[in-house]
Amino acid sequence: MSEKRFLESQSNDPSFDSVWDELVWRGLVQVSTDAVALRTVLAGPPITYYCGFDPTAPSLHLGNLVQLLTMRRLQLAGHRPLGLVGGSTGLIGDPRPTAERTLNTRDTVGEWVERLRAQVSRFLSAEGANAVHLVNNLDWTGGLSAIDFLREVGKHFRVGTMIKKDAVSARLNSAEGISYTEFSYQVLQGMDFLQLYRDYGCVLQTGGSDQWGNLTGGTDLVHKAEGARVHAFGTPLITNSDGTKFGKSEGNAVWLDPAMTSAYAFYQFWLNTDDADVIPRLKVFTFLGRAEIERLELAVETEPFRREAQRVLARSVTDLVHGDNAADAAIAASSALFGGGDLSAIAGSDLDAAIAELPSVSADSTTSVIDALVATGLVSSLGEARRAVAQGGVYVDNVAVADAGARFADLVDGGRPAVLRRGKKTLAGVRFDSRAGS
Repeated sequence: MSEKRFLESQSNDPSFDSVWDELVWRGLVQVSTDAVALRTVLAGPPITYYCGFDPTAPSLHLGNLVQLLTMRRLQLAGHRPLGLVGGSTGLIGDPRPTAERTLNTRDTVGEWVERLRAQVSRFLSAEGANAVHLVNNLDWTGGLSAIDFLREVGKHFRVGTMIKKDAVSARLNSAEGISYTEFSYQVLQGMDFLQLYRDYGCVLQTGGSDQWGNLTGGTDLVHKAEGARVHAFGTPLITNSDGTKFGKSEGNAVWLDPAMTSAYAFYQFWLNTDDADVIPRLKVFTFLGRAEIERLELAVETEPFRREAQRVLARSVTDLVHGDNAADAAIAASSALFGGGDLSAIAGSDLDAAIAELPSVSADSTTSVIDALVATGLVSSLGEARRAVAQGGVYVDNVAVADAGARFADLVDGGRPAVLRRGKKTLAGVRFDSRAGS
């Protein structure tokens, strides 16, 4: 399905009286400047709103996806989105809780701006009266002198208020402290809202609740500089039911760029969602309506072993981010790895991506299966490996291994990596080094 057709297939749930009610039901509103006023504004004529994305990495991640889908829901309600990629704020970065950021070069940030602009544009329609408009805050800050910045913008900010912001106060109380560079970030972000208000009549900013101090810095600046009332709301930080940070796997973010997180790994991430988390994830990350999500909620309660909600979630979000062809390939690879399909029919790139998520070893065609079982950690000893083979519980590329002395030369074509499986669900990869054994 093309991106255009995919966007056209999306819709808000008509069972809600307003988009604000749907956002609240989906758990997308944690804090706002005025919930009653926002509900009224969003139920009225189209407004212009924005969300900003800083190029502090070469790709957006799942936390950014929350914002993109929130923007899309507002666009589907008829409102006009501005997608801001921060060419200037990206040169600084918002304050982290513990330490100063490493400043990236201008060339690096410029390259990342273009990559993020392309990602943002995929999730928002570029057609119609409320087509997305992409902006870069370097356009209005790049030529601004320090004196003009201090006189025209800085004069509206009070240091006492600025140091009370959570991100700033955390750093002030740390051993690292905070530099003036990062301290000034909230002024720059506030300036964005003022500029977009003046240029486009923008009256709403969305963002994560961890950015609330920056969001309200913008609403306050517009009020002080223009005497206008504008709005903001913050989405909650998504966490797992056990309190751990969502979207992290061994310290690595789940990225939207398939070169950084493969479509297979992306699909598996969602497929492995805990029962306690799957319904909130369906609300936030899919366009499924209330009735269907409530049906899946009942399925989780009555037939959790079927994991229907997880499969729907994984398919839906992989479709959304990577497209239906990539989702089909990820599902096929997942099924084949666990004995549900022909591994030889899986494209080499998809198989490589799948094996990259498994423990794996390098071998040559003369390596024995039992040695590989031990080397990959599927068993703890050669004796255990022989017993597993004798019991019929060892497979190479989904074919049962009958001989404990079998070598890979007898079982596979060494041109492709092999999948070694013990039992139904314990997998490892075996990659063949053409130089080994020569």
